[in-house]
Amino acid sequence: MERYRSQACSLPWWQESERALVEHLPDRVNRFLDLGTGDGRLIDLVRRARPGAAAVGLDFSQPMLAAATARLAAAREVELVEHDLGEHLPPLPSFDLVVSAFAIHHLDDERKRSLYAEVLGLLRPGGQFLNLEHVASASEQLHRDFLAAIGEQPEDEDPSDRLVPAWAQVRWLSELGFVDADCHWKWRELALVGGRRPGATARAGGARSAFERGLKKRGD
Repeated sequence: MERYRSQACSLPWWQESERALVEHLPDRVNRFLDLGTGDGRLIDLVRRARPGAAAVGLDFSQPMLAAATARLAAAREVELVEHDLGEHLPPLPSFDLVVSAFAIHHLDDERKRSLYAEVLGLLRPGGQFLNLEHVASASEQLHRDFLAAIGEQPEDEDPSDRLVPAWAQVRWLSELGFVDADCHWKWRELALVGGRRPGATARAGGARSAFERGLKKRGD
């Protein structure tokens, strides 16, 4: 999957996944957290959609943090922190939004659930959690179909993948106390799962950013 990700950003369903995430962003984001920042692509995406938003990015990989630092060099409002998501999150402020992309599926199921609980505690009332993730197929045949669709072979699979169906994760979020938990978008084993902390909604129903309008207009 990691090799596929490095080649996939131009593919239609990858762009659809990012459009879906942007579509579900709160209208106002003052500060957000990115879990498993990688090269900073997701922070960059959110900040283009919500200009001026401050961000904290966590990742355990020094090479990835170096790549994110280079990508986000002009963004003074971004703080990058070395941290392994397998461990309890470090002391952090509250956030309007927590996002993640293709990172949490490497954790065991117990840690996934405990991380989701920590995320809920970090969100301000009405704050949104959006997790763009690699999820499990409903059958082995569907899994093989997914691999074929992305040009991968079974022997190429990452042994660290610990995949969970999207709807199981939606159920976890609801059980932990998130409201409006749902699978917002799905293509085979790629899914956008999320929920909101109870309280005043962070959505104001106002105008979308020029970047977000451009994403929908281009349809690319």
